[in-house]
Amino acid sequence: MTSVAVVAHSGKILGGGLTELRSVLAAEGVVDPLWYEVPKSKRAPKCVRKALSDGADLVFVWGGDGMVQRCIDVAAGSNATIAILPAGTANLFASNIGIPKDLTAAVAIGLHGERHAFDVGVINGEHFAVMAGAGLDALMIRDADGPLKDRFGRAAYIWTGARHLRSQRVGARIRVDGEKWFDGKTSCVLVGNVGKIMGDVAAFPDAKPDDGQLEIGVVTAQGAWQWSRTLARTVAGKAERSPFVNVASGKKFDIRFSKKTVYELDGGDRKPAARLKIKIEPGAVTVCVPVPST
Repeated sequence: MTSVAVVAHSGKILGGGLTELRSVLAAEGVVDPLWYEVPKSKRAPKCVRKALSDGADLVFVWGGDGMVQRCIDVAAGSNATIAILPAGTANLFASNIGIPKDLTAAVAIGLHGERHAFDVGVINGEHFAVMAGAGLDALMIRDADGPLKDRFGRAAYIWTGARHLRSQRVGARIRVDGEKWFDGKTSCVLVGNVGKIMGDVAAFPDAKPDDGQLEIGVVTAQGAWQWSRTLARTVAGKAERSPFVNVASGKKFDIRFSKKTVYELDGGDRKPAARLKIKIEPGAVTVCVPVPST
């Protein structure tokens, strides 16, 4: 028997909302799931821990990438399975693994889909499923979060990103799997577990969330002209050909900045840090995915 829990961000909307979710679950025979609602994603971990201690082995997560990240951070390494209900702004992890932005279909995948073990990254002790970044990427996310994102959605990221195109670069020394890889000034560092970011852009075309490694990209672009060239190559799926981009893959990254720098993971900003220690945890979390079509 499967014990089902729902951990929901009450401020996020999908379909007819949480009322419809209860109806869809009831129609599937799930009439009394463990139910938790939180106003902010940072309150979700406590609910996931409670659900797991109460015996839940299938946890529906209602929200965006930040909510999914908070829940996976707790569930990684456990016997629980995560089912994603993509109610957020970007829903990058859901889109990368084929979860549709349709409530009934997403619930069906959670109850009847396949179970797949995915890798997760760990940055300074915290798990992430999609991507982590420092520099312009993190500043863009930090400044867009809140009322601006609630009002304008993805467009908020474009606005805040443009504001930081002329930000000063920071010195960085990066080791990949113990070997010196980069030493210079950077405007952005990205580490990806999946390939596609917003707008279905393949920032890391070779990335797969079950291949046992992470991808890293360092951007040295400065100013609107260099960034426009870099973004054009990225949109074309050829970021590695840009003179302002360095890419590599590995299992462990050690990043040391010349000063404390804002960083983010899965769309949530964190306090500035002068060092980021990142590693891969292969197959650490089980997630419901669509059954492949024959």
